[in-house]
Amino acid sequence: MYNVIIQKKMLRNLRKMPEQVQKVMANLVEDLRDKGPVRNEWPNFSRLGQDRYHCHLAHKWVACWSHKKGSMTIEVYYAGSRENAPY
Repeated sequence: MYNVIIQKKMLRNLRKMPEQVQKVMANLVEDLRDKGPVRNEWPNFSRLGQDRYHCHLAHKWVACWSHKKGSMTIEVYYAGSRENAPY
């Protein structure tokens, strides 16, 4: 089981998302915790480079996370609109 860390700034962003997207994000965090950082079954999942990943939560919403190989920690560093995504 992985330890999933969500940056405090991202928690504020999550509260601004529609409730349905918040539920999808909670499901993603659960999947990351239980199954690890590579989540091919999530919409538009892709690697963003070494140790970084992203997927769509809904049409306008995305999440980005990082995971160092050999570590049991996954850090969600972005959750918000596609327009502001850091990729």
